[in-house]
Amino acid sequence: MSTTTITDLVAACAGVFGLAAYVGLILVPAWGSYSRAWERLAATVLSLYVLGVFVGAGVLAALLAVYLWG
Repeated sequence: MSTTTITDLVAACAGVFGLAAYVGLILVPAWGSYSRAWERLAATVLSLYVLGVFVGAGVLAALLAVYLWG
């Protein structure tokens, strides 16, 4: 396996595991907290903000690591 293939595999696994964690730890509890369809839809949309914060924090941490590495 080449280094690029390993990097792609790690990135794909991190994306899949991250999405699974989002669904299992954020989306499912938000969905289960409400009984009406519009409330569940609103909770789903608002939970996307939480996902955006997590992605942004990850990007900032990665940029900081790259900056401090070099």
